[in-house]
Amino acid sequence: PGWLMPGSVPPRNLLDMDTFSKSDPVVVLFVQGSGSSEWKEFGRTEVIDNTLNPDFVRKFVLDYYFEEKQNLRFDPPGSHVAILGVQDFLGQAFVALGEVIGSQRGRLEKPLTGVPGKRCGTILLLAEELSNCRDIVTMQLCANKLDKKDFFGKSDPFLVFYRSNEDGTFTICHKTEVVKNTLNPVWQPFTIPVRALCNGDYDRTVKIDVYDWDRDGSHDFIGEFATSYRELSRAQSQFTVYEVLNPRKKCKKKKYVNSGTVTLLSFSVESEFTFVDYIRGGTQLNFTVAIDFTASNGLPSQPTSLHYASPYQLSAYALALKAVGEVIQDYDSDKLFPAYGFGAKVPPDGKISHQFPLNNNMDNPSCAGIEGVLESYLQSLRTVQLYGPTNFAPVINQVAGTAAQVTDGSQYHVLLIITDGVISDMLQTKEAIVTVSA
Repeated sequence: PGWLMPGSVPPRNLLDMDTFSKSDPVVVLFVQGSGSSEWKEFGRTEVIDNTLNPDFVRKFVLDYYFEEKQNLRFDPPGSHVAILGVQDFLGQAFVALGEVIGSQRGRLEKPLTGVPGKRCGTILLLAEELSNCRDIVTMQLCANKLDKKDFFGKSDPFLVFYRSNEDGTFTICHKTEVVKNTLNPVWQPFTIPVRALCNGDYDRTVKIDVYDWDRDGSHDFIGEFATSYRELSRAQSQFTVYEVLNPRKKCKKKKYVNSGTVTLLSFSVESEFTFVDYIRGGTQLNFTVAIDFTASNGLPSQPTSLHYASPYQLSAYALALKAVGEVIQDYDSDKLFPAYGFGAKVPPDGKISHQFPLNNNMDNPSCAGIEGVLESYLQSLRTVQLYGPTNFAPVINQVAGTAAQVTDGSQYHVLLIITDGVISDMLQTKEAIVTVSA
């Protein structure tokens, strides 16, 4: 989900760096890349003149990833001197996005630090989920009596949508298809996220340009019109007609009326539910793991094997299992995880199996928590013989059979296959994946 942060990032009681007036603060947001120590500027608020207690309007829209620690840094430099290439340092605050979201009412106050011997004031961080991030709009438009631009034929019109930015610029967000040789085109319905159209601000300007397509790429400008998401949404109950205006022609011709009209034929909105919505609605994740026990992994006693565990570190397979399992287990209420192995000869008869339970219990292959899976995995390493081939289809079909027993949407099954190499039953594996995706 997207999160708004923080239109009201109001620092309070900032240091006063101006001699004859108060500071002119602006907050700059830096984000730290995943697995990196490098900070990159994400954006900055507007400048508010002459105050030590600013209340900013501009917001930052961030993608929130529950499985990552997203480190943020807020720096409020003195903007009036930043223009000259020098900044008055007023302090900074470090915080994780999850810390703000997890705070009471999504409201977190942090002290600004970094200026020795001085109190730098505080910064108040507010986070809210953009509920309209999940809204998807489907609309259809047509035009009537557009200007003729082609010498030997009519125009080949298409539309270009732009969303407005807070600095007054425009960013392209959608192009329709070209409708050839007509002044009265009807474009196909198209779908666009509300976030892409207006960044979640229903009253923000949406500019639409009308062009005549040319093969050489020098498309001829027919005209433009402006609207907003809120205005577009009224077409759910009535057609909306826009005049297409060409500013140059309007200035030159006194009797100029327009360059045609564009009509919004239909407009509908649907919500695209997020992972969090399903979890809150009661959907349970069911996590199953299947581990490769083929001989290509090498002897578990050798350091070159992915099954090798030193006295100081888990094996590569165990590390992969923990990395994924410890995230998913928080969304599985019973913390019971079926765990299988494949590609080994198993006791007592030494037959090759591609879906043997790691806990050696065919009736109930579930292990208690990720630690239980790890324990069963290590026990299996001591009892089975690594062999082959590397077949995925049996365990995919096994988990698919379990998943098919509940069809009301309350259960979501995740199968993690940890392997080292080439799939031996590729055709069967493809067929199994296609079948469970249907």
